[in-house]
Amino acid sequence: MGKITGFMEIKRETPHKRPVAERLKDWREFDLKMPEDKLARQGARCMDCGIPFCHKGCPLGNIIPDWNDLIYRGRWRDAIERLHSTNNFPEFTGRICPAPCEEACVLNINNDPVTIKLIEKNIVDHAWSEGWITPLPPARKTGKRVAVVGSGPSGLACAQQLARAGHSVTLYERSDRIGGLLMYGIPDFKLEKRHILRRVEQMRAEGVEFVTNCRVGIDLHADELRKRHDAICLTLGATKPRDLPMAGRELGGIHFAMEFLPQQNKRGFGDTIDPRISITAKGKRVVILGGGDTGSDCLGTSNRQGALSVSQFELLPMPPESRTADMPWPDWPMILRTSSSHEEGVLRDWSINTRSFSGAGGQVKKLHGVRLSWKRDGGRNVMEEIAGSEFDLDCDLVLLALGFLGPDPEGIVSELSLKLDARSNIATENYAASVPGVFAAGDARRGQSLVVWAIWEGRECARACDAYLMGETFLPTSPEL
Repeated sequence: MGKITGFMEIKRETPHKRPVAERLKDWREFDLKMPEDKLARQGARCMDCGIPFCHKGCPLGNIIPDWNDLIYRGRWRDAIERLHSTNNFPEFTGRICPAPCEEACVLNINNDPVTIKLIEKNIVDHAWSEGWITPLPPARKTGKRVAVVGSGPSGLACAQQLARAGHSVTLYERSDRIGGLLMYGIPDFKLEKRHILRRVEQMRAEGVEFVTNCRVGIDLHADELRKRHDAICLTLGATKPRDLPMAGRELGGIHFAMEFLPQQNKRGFGDTIDPRISITAKGKRVVILGGGDTGSDCLGTSNRQGALSVSQFELLPMPPESRTADMPWPDWPMILRTSSSHEEGVLRDWSINTRSFSGAGGQVKKLHGVRLSWKRDGGRNVMEEIAGSEFDLDCDLVLLALGFLGPDPEGIVSELSLKLDARSNIATENYAASVPGVFAAGDARRGQSLVVWAIWEGRECARACDAYLMGETFLPTSPEL
């Protein structure tokens, strides 16, 4: 793969970013373009490792060594065909996936891993610019009708695969635009929405029908949905946020992250937000509770809106900066990660427990917290409050980025009386739900997860649905090692 000695001769290199002061003034993506000759050199670092653990690190099973080698040799068109063979939307994963493939790279044992995510993004961006990505309508129609409910990455992947199998697919979305969390959740500076819109147009040309502003189970009930379609695929996402019930939670200025982030996405389209419900960080002292990707997105958004200050607190202790003995390669390591948003300015702190909020005039003004000590007890991490470590922090806006607890149990889930698993997700067997002809995939089935897992789930759900309708399926699956 690549140049046989490339990994010994060439160092890992990533593109420069626009300066912080410049990128905070707009909502555009900030990575600068990397010249093709430098990308080829990065592809040359892919070593002949024997067993490409990057395949297993990637939930989609992307055939990474192949397209690294193709980029090294300048065969860009072959590279996009190989990339698309396992991934419907590499422009999404190339921008917002945390790249578990790179953590599993054999070179990562004692060196810097191959820039897999960077190469992936550039392959697909190059293909779009060359006009190589075009609609792929089916050669024949099956006469079967399928409803896909939810248009996040899982729903988009599922709908595209089923349409290419020849089924008539209608994709239902409760919001006013297609894309789910890709559209209303991921900030524009991480994923400009033009990438989503052109995929939607590709899918429309492939025969997918899109229905927006439709809450399935409320505006369109289950009996009517089943009457219209031969099968239903639920890709609803995990939309029920984890709350923080405590004194002062009812105060104004305390919001879930997914109340805050979509509003900015809408502003990016020129939409007007009702002043009565508008949430903005401009001129405010912001506190973000939760140290994950959603919290990071709230941070970058707050700084661009002109926050006076931003603090981000995490309940868990600060992770180590590198792998430890209990994080062996090639597993995903729980290490300290600094996002581009963190680079732009924030006070980060760990082992913080929020006790309560207080305010004035119905608005939050203070967070009351305490520091924690974490200990191991019988293999479990146990937290204890540190006596005398109580503190108060002035704040005007508190954003709860604490994760999600599964799909909304009301609506279609309730109407179909679907069985749920122990974590309140839709229970399935090979993506088939408890009601015949109903399938589930993505966060609604597996719980809150990554975009790369969502695309994989959508593809596999399409295979299961196609086999149910036709008795067999010829839709591709990711290769097994």
